[in-house]
Amino acid sequence: MKTAAKKPAKTTTAKAAQKAVKKAASAKTAGVKTAGVKTAAAKVSPAKTSPVRKTAVTPPGGESATALVRRARRINRELAEVYPYAHPELDYENPFQLLVATVLSAQTTDLRVNQTTPALFAGYPTPEDLAAANPEVIEEILRPCGFFRAKTRSVIGLSKALVENFGGEVPGRLEDLVTLPGVGRKTAFVVLGNAFGRPGITVDTHFQRLVRRWQWTAETDPDKIEAAVGALFPKSDWTDLSHHVIWHGRRICHARKPACGACPIAPLCPAYGEGETDPEKAKKLLKYEKGGFPGQRLKPPQSYLDAGGRPAPPLGAA
Repeated sequence: MKTAAKKPAKTTTAKAAQKAVKKAASAKTAGVKTAGVKTAAAKVSPAKTSPVRKTAVTPPGGESATALVRRARRINRELAEVYPYAHPELDYENPFQLLVATVLSAQTTDLRVNQTTPALFAGYPTPEDLAAANPEVIEEILRPCGFFRAKTRSVIGLSKALVENFGGEVPGRLEDLVTLPGVGRKTAFVVLGNAFGRPGITVDTHFQRLVRRWQWTAETDPDKIEAAVGALFPKSDWTDLSHHVIWHGRRICHARKPACGACPIAPLCPAYGEGETDPEKAKKLLKYEKGGFPGQRLKPPQSYLDAGGRPAPPLGAA
């Protein structure tokens, strides 16, 4: 009886073992297939720019992600009170003028562009006019902006592209704007945010410097900075945030010697002390209207003038 009882038990055990082996092998194969599918999907999926998103929620200074978001948004609120009139510092009257002026602003100041573009737009007010222009004439107009030959090629080239591909109108989509000669994401977001009211983050040299000083991100690539900082704020804040940060970088938080002692957000800044901390000495480092000097626009908005801002002088003025 004992032997007879053992045989069925052995048989049952053997069958169970075989089933277990088959199940494990099947699971392993399925796992490999699933992993392969996931890997392939990861390579194809546009959402797999997630390394940027991961850095965005990992604060470089060691504070929690929640604390970083709160501090970043508080800095933006403080800057909004300091610069309630923050605006693009390029003179323009329509999307085409803003597009051209932004392209010209590379490697020079907005002030120099604003002093140069009145003559350009007076003679060539439309894309059709600039597309048909004599390059040598445009080079002479743009000479004060520096890199005038390359910039001439860009503005004439983008004008031709606007005429040929967009009916002479500046497109209101990022994917269209970046197809134009001389236009990258930074330029496109300036135009989208200020000419079309579509939010975007403008990652210029000032923006890059300040967000790293504030430890909002440790990224150095502009596209990754854009994604990291964008993750800290609602999309509706992006355009004004860009103005606030850039204005602060131009006026107070300079590259070589920031005016820490005159900075309104010093208590929130991890880099406080990199520049002059003495309040009186720091005041002497302030630029533009904060230091009592004219701003960068020849024709600034009325809100800026009402707040005590002064327009810049035209090119050649004493």
